[in-house]
Amino acid sequence: MITVLARSPAASAQWSDLAHELDRWAQEGRIATLWWRDDDAAAPSQRLDELLALADKVSVALAVIPGLAGQALAARLGRPGGSSACVLQHGWRHVDHASGSRKSEFPLSRSPEEIADDLAKGRARLTALFGASTLAVLAPPWNRFADVFLPLLAASGIRAISRINPRPTVWPAPGVFAANVHVDLVAWRGDRGFVGETAALGGLAGHLRARRCGGADRDEPTGILTHHLVQDEGTDAFLVRLLQLTLDHPAARWLDPGEVFAPAFAGADTTGPA
Repeated sequence: MITVLARSPAASAQWSDLAHELDRWAQEGRIATLWWRDDDAAAPSQRLDELLALADKVSVALAVIPGLAGQALAARLGRPGGSSACVLQHGWRHVDHASGSRKSEFPLSRSPEEIADDLAKGRARLTALFGASTLAVLAPPWNRFADVFLPLLAASGIRAISRINPRPTVWPAPGVFAANVHVDLVAWRGDRGFVGETAALGGLAGHLRARRCGGADRDEPTGILTHHLVQDEGTDAFLVRLLQLTLDHPAARWLDPGEVFAPAFAGADTTGPA
């Protein structure tokens, strides 16, 4: 079990704070690893094209909604030079089954049989549509998945889960690896625009500092989360500057999603259910 420091919702920072934190990684001879997940993909769109254009120098983990995706998205991602995105499983149909205010497609109130059926259908559909571009990783809608159902993932051929906040443990269930995102760039409780530079940089610098100092899992890459369908110009501008800073810094490296989840697939057959 990994001890994780509590996050401060008021954490804020400037660009210089992020640069200085990366400098500290460099001084210690270490590399600060980062990765990028984008949620809610289902069909080609101008906003998706704009996101993939922004990410032309890094690989994005595109969380695709299996029950809503079709050949059009597969063709967009599969065309020559179309993108360097990997596909993750974003639930089944992104439907809220929770009875309370906290939305979830996989709440405790559902039966294990229902959960297993949704997982299997989603896995089969993404594999059929995207083939080798699909990683057997669940990124649950709203980042919520009842822990009691974690053993169902491995039984469905899903080797990893990605939620939000620092992971408390690397393997939350037998055969199930975890790699989370840590900074959501959307202000969901506000106007659904950009969360703002100070908050976004505070989250990034804060997680990197916690990793460096041992307050969070040192080996969990720092992840950003975007939602291309609601992405605004402020978010775009932030991402451009973030990529410029990190791609130019010797102590920062953006990981391919396959690298992020590599421990999940070491020695495993990823072609179907376990």
